[in-house]
Amino acid sequence: MNLRTPAAVPLLLALALLGAGCSGGVEGTPGAVGLRDPYFPGLGNGGYDVTHYGLKLDLGPSADELSGPSTDGPSGPAADRLRGTATITARATQDLSAFHLDLAGLDVEGATVEGRPAAVNRAGKELTIRPAAAVEDRLRKGRTFTTVVRYSGSPQAITDAGGDKEGWLRTADGAVALGEPTGSMAWFPGNHHPSDKATYDIEVTVPDPLTAVSNGELVSRRTENGRTAYLWRTTEPMASYLATVAVGRFTTHQSRTPEGIRLFTAVDPESAAGSRDVLAEIPAVLAWSAERFGPYPFRSAGAIVERTGDSTYALETQNRPVFPGPPDTALLVHELAHQWFGNSVTPATWRDLWLSEGFATYAEWLWAADHDGVPIGKSFEEAYADDANWAFPPAGPPAAGDLFSSPVYGRGAMVVHRIRLAVDDDRAFFALVRGWTKAHRHRNAATEDFTAYVEERTGQDLTELWDTWLYGESRPPKEG
Repeated sequence: MNLRTPAAVPLLLALALLGAGCSGGVEGTPGAVGLRDPYFPGLGNGGYDVTHYGLKLDLGPSADELSGPSTDGPSGPAADRLRGTATITARATQDLSAFHLDLAGLDVEGATVEGRPAAVNRAGKELTIRPAAAVEDRLRKGRTFTTVVRYSGSPQAITDAGGDKEGWLRTADGAVALGEPTGSMAWFPGNHHPSDKATYDIEVTVPDPLTAVSNGELVSRRTENGRTAYLWRTTEPMASYLATVAVGRFTTHQSRTPEGIRLFTAVDPESAAGSRDVLAEIPAVLAWSAERFGPYPFRSAGAIVERTGDSTYALETQNRPVFPGPPDTALLVHELAHQWFGNSVTPATWRDLWLSEGFATYAEWLWAADHDGVPIGKSFEEAYADDANWAFPPAGPPAAGDLFSSPVYGRGAMVVHRIRLAVDDDRAFFALVRGWTKAHRHRNAATEDFTAYVEERTGQDLTELWDTWLYGESRPPKEG
């Protein structure tokens, strides 16, 4: 059991009561351990809906320890040590006697619900929180309650089913948190399924001269005793896998687009020269995307560019994607398109990931057609000819390790293009796309929502298209 007991809480007695099945007087039933996602059945938790996370993270040495080891290296205190407090505001969706949170590693020092000490049980990546009887009314269906979890330790990377590292990744001068699909549980407790979106306040305190960058807008920055606290606020709903924290010696820049969108970029000095021209394209890419996909769904945008090799992939973290070294324009277009497809309109389950990756890949094709003279038909032909895209249907990856494979991207984009051909009117097609992002703005959507929406808007029965291109097992004739 990875748990430490605060002296003020008789936790061993509470756990004994929990094991004996005692409810402590709280009516209701425990929330489900998982949400039965097709690929991660234990991910997420039932019985409540998180509305807000308030995270306070303290990284590296305390003020009294600043004269100690260097914070420069990947194994230094800034990367290795985290002390956190998570304040989670949620609405009960059933009468709760207990509920679960996802957390990988880290030591839980204690928890409260509505200000009263709560019993905490640890089983692998699941925390069971059993509130005190005195707050039972706050756990009834429809009521809002607040949970505070104090935790600490050395956050770790998680190897996902596809073999990539996610979670808390050490970098040359700090760390970066990447959460897709399950890595966010490596650095804060929560309901870590994409269907439970929430707003966030993330305050990160780091030793100078390091900078802490996260999602949303920088609300405040205060320095005391050689440590600086950066408070970032995300006011639009965000899935937890899109939350990030990047700590390092960044060069930062703030500006606004002509449309008034706040831009914040943070670039590792080693990647600055190679990133400058591409990052300068962000305002143009956002304006071009808005014409095709609808109004930009957030108040801020930007990018975080780490050193080459700090991770093996880019990620569309909300507001400002993370890049493992200087990106090219196509990658920038892809990750910014995700702000519409994935971040605002978020998959209902991980099976619906093609809705994000297919549209983001199609955005690359559109950009190449408009700016590089590469016809959409040529991009489609290349994807069609690529055998890797036909390993399985985009809406049905065989296993979790296949979620980020070629069919989800390339064949997903082919589905989008086949819809465009079926509509047979570019003006109507882009109106269809803009309507989709408007109808599901800041919400979750499943594949079935999308297919029903397209058929309703077009007035067409597209069963053959879905059966062939979205769900079909084999490569169809191009004209089919």
